[in-house]
Amino acid sequence: MKPRILIGTFAAAGLALGVGQMTATAVPGDGGTSETQAGTDVIVGAINGVSNYGTNTVNGVIMQGYAFGTTSCNIGTAVLRWSTNSSFHPVIPQNAYRIKDGRIEQIGLSWMKYGFCALQENLCATCQAGGVGCGSSQSTLGIGCSDPYSSSLNGSQSSLGPRSRVNASTGYFPGDTSAEIGSWPAMPAGQGNINRRIQIKRDDLIPANNVGAVYLAEGLYVHPDDAAAGNDNNNVSYIKVNVSATNYNMSLSGATFQQKPAIYHWATVVPTVAYSVADMADGRFIVANNVSLNANGTYHYEYAIYNQNSDSSGGSFTIPIAAGVTVTNATFKDIPYHSNEIYDGTDWTVTNTGTQLTWRCTQTFAQNANANALRFGTLYNFAFDA
Repeated sequence: MKPRILIGTFAAAGLALGVGQMTATAVPGDGGTSETQAGTDVIVGAINGVSNYGTNTVNGVIMQGYAFGTTSCNIGTAVLRWSTNSSFHPVIPQNAYRIKDGRIEQIGLSWMKYGFCALQENLCATCQAGGVGCGSSQSTLGIGCSDPYSSSLNGSQSSLGPRSRVNASTGYFPGDTSAEIGSWPAMPAGQGNINRRIQIKRDDLIPANNVGAVYLAEGLYVHPDDAAAGNDNNNVSYIKVNVSATNYNMSLSGATFQQKPAIYHWATVVPTVAYSVADMADGRFIVANNVSLNANGTYHYEYAIYNQNSDSSGGSFTIPIAAGVTVTNATFKDIPYHSNEIYDGTDWTVTNTGTQLTWRCTQTFAQNANANALRFGTLYNFAFDA
């Protein structure tokens, strides 16, 4: 039997995130829910629906395709530009998660929906006059106004662009001109119904294989004006969804959890989960961890790290190991990109020096700018026993 030595939670253990070519120790933050709201401030006011596009087989694996509808709200003090064929409208990635057996995992992601115009509705507040609605190429989202994009709009493949084209820290992306769209990776042949949409392994949804699982849908808005105003840490919201046992349709359950990423729901299901926020020079990471007792008297350590909006991205994760502690069963899990997105999917390596346990991307930025870093809008898992 291994010694029962509790290594400690994130806040106390001095864990380090390797961000880009830098290593920085995480510092406490506010959880991303207390923005100033001065200037433009777009949030996801609601996840408003789900489209199920059926299945396809990719590399021998049955995948289910989905899209989530999102309603944006401008809770700031200035109108938000929403111009077509430009860099001044939002892009909208969507993500899916599962909490099962005490662990949260990202199980799906989409490309980014390119916004094209903004209605002027009243979901989050009374919409003030001054916004320019649809019908103009220079649309804006007014102060207090909301704009619904249905799941079918967010699943429209021709207006889904690759995540690799955006800097989530500054909000910049090339405008969606014909030339820019023509440069996007071509959709893989034979995957027409799920290309660029949220793709989830069927095995991650089968009820018999996922007893007690909790599923979450998440939406994220990225906009250069919002980032410039310093209001880009509240752009993520999520909602619980139920999965049908017959046709794998998803239905919304309850209200949207506004201005929080889905990683925060882990503690709702597993109350012992602890969080720390790591605000780096160009974006926010959220680190969550849980410690549970194994049947043999050792402990199981689960870490989930979510990159909310850092363009530098995460390249390594290090945990100090106390003297006399034997580490076993170290694991890593990421979320695969798809539809010819340019990012590599090679799993991180794990090294135990006796004093440190380190997971690391297999290539630096200098070696491969498209290596499997922990990029914005994704969650990676790290676990071990000791």
